[in-house]
Amino acid sequence: MNQARLEQYREIYRQELFDRVIPFWLRHSLDTEHGGQFTCLDRDGAVFDTDKAMWLQGRALWMFAKLYNTVQPREEWLAAARHQYDFIMRHGFDSDGRMFFALTADGRPLRKRRYLFTEAFAIIGLAEYARATGDAQALQRAIATYRLVIDLLNMPNALPPKTLLPERHGKTHSLSMILLATTQELRLAAPPAPLYEQVVDAALGQIINHFLDDSAAAVFELLGPNNERLDTAEGRKITPGHALESAAFILHEAQARADESLIAPALRMIDYSMQRGWDAEYGGLLYFVDVDGKPPTPLEWDMKLWWPHSEALYALLLAWHSSGDAKYATWFEQMHDYTFARFPDADDGGWYGYLRRDGSLSTRLKGNLWKGFFHTPRSLWLCWRLLGEMTGGV
Repeated sequence: MNQARLEQYREIYRQELFDRVIPFWLRHSLDTEHGGQFTCLDRDGAVFDTDKAMWLQGRALWMFAKLYNTVQPREEWLAAARHQYDFIMRHGFDSDGRMFFALTADGRPLRKRRYLFTEAFAIIGLAEYARATGDAQALQRAIATYRLVIDLLNMPNALPPKTLLPERHGKTHSLSMILLATTQELRLAAPPAPLYEQVVDAALGQIINHFLDDSAAAVFELLGPNNERLDTAEGRKITPGHALESAAFILHEAQARADESLIAPALRMIDYSMQRGWDAEYGGLLYFVDVDGKPPTPLEWDMKLWWPHSEALYALLLAWHSSGDAKYATWFEQMHDYTFARFPDADDGGWYGYLRRDGSLSTRLKGNLWKGFFHTPRSLWLCWRLLGEMTGGV
């Protein structure tokens, strides 16, 4: 891939992010009556459900604040971030310091889950908002929520297990990945603390030494309590897009630490995910794959979703930049061609979320309680910035 082609890609990502994706969400998602953001958006941006998922509020807060901090201090981006921040601080937290998962439009609690992902995304959103504004309360709440998460994870029986049998109390790749990513973001805003490096070291150890299984050429999502493989449908399930996302976080840590030893395992995670996840018949990434070739049980296993493709674009570009291996450039171009031919909506802006295996549109929605202003703009922003570094652009 030559310099001219890299510059073409950079312009494509710039236009998609700044001319179509961001304007779509700014026009349609902000709740001017109650604050926060609607995410259940039809193709044209019409709101079809007013419930609000708090983990998406935290993600949007992070994205708008990150754009303000790293691209240009535009008042509309800061205003959108403040819009999210105020809603989160007014309605997002329960009396125990944990967060609600879903709320009504006016902020009344609907659901609270055992998982800690809502807290994780609030942490990164609050931390980035604090960087944008200097708001000490935002940073204090981010740090306090982070410490609560770590305490809960280290406290026996603080969180109810998912299964009743102790031998099936598995551990998930997603938890290690989210701890790594959350800590990386919090470190940018918070004063240094030994805890952050301890958490990152532990997360890296779990991902590289356990979930990454070279003998199986796979990155597993679930392991038994003693790091053993589980011969169940869940235990055999791998999620290629998730492993690609995780590999990018490891490559970020390799850069942050100037530790080249982290690059090789991250690249293997990418290799295994592309080899197992790419659909040779129709193109695109399969959502789930059974590592032993048995029937995957999730009905959506062969669908093509927006977020794995978004994460794959950046992971492959970063892998090429980090290694210089041309196969990642080839894979990036392959992923780019598939993704940009199907997910973006050139007429109304924003990206569709769900395709059938053959690439046809499954639903015209642009957002729901799981799809918000995060994976797509984040990937476009990351790719645009990295392509600028690779081309010497501003």
